[in-house]
Amino acid sequence: MSADTGRRTANDTSAPPALIYVIEDDADVAKLVLAALRDFGFACEVFATGGAVLRRLQFEKPDLCIVDLGLPDMDGIDLMRRITAGSSSGVLILTGRGHTADRVMGLELGGDDYVTKPFESRELVARVRSILRRRSLASGTSTGQRRYASFLGWRIDCAANVLRAPDGTEHLLGTAETQVLRCFVERPHQILTREQLMGERDLLPTDRSIDVRISRLRRKIEADAHDPLIIKTVYGAGYLFAADVSWE
Repeated sequence: MSADTGRRTANDTSAPPALIYVIEDDADVAKLVLAALRDFGFACEVFATGGAVLRRLQFEKPDLCIVDLGLPDMDGIDLMRRITAGSSSGVLILTGRGHTADRVMGLELGGDDYVTKPFESRELVARVRSILRRRSLASGTSTGQRRYASFLGWRIDCAANVLRAPDGTEHLLGTAETQVLRCFVERPHQILTREQLMGERDLLPTDRSIDVRISRLRRKIEADAHDPLIIKTVYGAGYLFAADVSWE
């Protein structure tokens, strides 16, 4: 394991840099990722195995983990599942596996984004910054952000990423899920585009990340996820949250 605190950008002097764990056993790829992140002022630590990062997570929680799926000691999907279960850290999957099944599984299990190798350093940094921006919004750290929203007996704590069901059961949401649900509860009864829900202006038509996140949310809050009454699809336009919302 190696650590590199990087340098801050000129406009990032008021807060400590975001801490990013890079879990990658290929030293050359790790160096490339580290150099790209360091140039944008991120604090980084590199781990070559899943076991090493799991031991470190017992004492420190990063803002984001960049996970390679092909690790020598465990499958990256299993590692990602354990990271998201034990912390609110964002997860970006960086791998040579380009199969749709791997992509869908990674997103289904809580991944915020999926980048395949080879990759452009600028695109990687842009995706990292997008995840951190969504995470910041979902945690309620921005000025004037409201924390608790209630609808149809459900209650979401936007700062803790916790969704409580009418029967009291609590679900720990991923950062991306929380951001999407927050978009909905902030603008109920409005049609929201996929770009609005993802927080990105130039979303590719082939990017199905939002559809995966909507599917996960429906399985949690809908009586029948295949016939949704709360999160409705407006074909050709986007999605609509069909419930009244109160804030506290």
